[in-house]
Amino acid sequence: MSPAVRPRTRAELRAARRPRAHRCWGHLLAAPLWPKYGVNLGTLLRTCDAVGACLVAPPYPWVDDALARGNTLRRPTCVHRTGDPIRWLRAEKERGARLLGVELAEESIRLGDLPAARGRTVMVLGHEAEGIPEEALDLMDAVVEIPMVGTGMSLNVAVAGSLVLYRLLAGLL
Repeated sequence: MSPAVRPRTRAELRAARRPRAHRCWGHLLAAPLWPKYGVNLGTLLRTCDAVGACLVAPPYPWVDDALARGNTLRRPTCVHRTGDPIRWLRAEKERGARLLGVELAEESIRLGDLPAARGRTVMVLGHEAEGIPEEALDLMDAVVEIPMVGTGMSLNVAVAGSLVLYRLLAGLL
């Protein structure tokens, strides 16, 4: 007979987590550079905090409000600002970061086959309807696809980004 399952207490959860708020580790960055909906940025920000990743905020005027509304933790989180997304991606690539696009594309890696991030990795997310622009796709080192069996073509940015972030950290958390 297996032991009874009991949820951990808040004190037990707190003791198992990092001792202080996240500081920029620079290892993993979630870059939703062409979002359609602000609510997805706030949700993805919460996942970034959970896995110790940083969020790269695109240069739209509504982003600050979306992040403020979405930050339900009410603590500072690691948010990097970018100007021109293509220029920023080129600079990251020149610094040696691995650019990983989340996109339905030929020669993509299935999510289940995606290896853990071992160095600085930028996970790039596109527009919910239009995806990652072609100019940015040309910069990617790899593209990951989330297989789906339902009738939908894709998941929203927050859900897709969260799945990929956890997969990139498989075995590292």
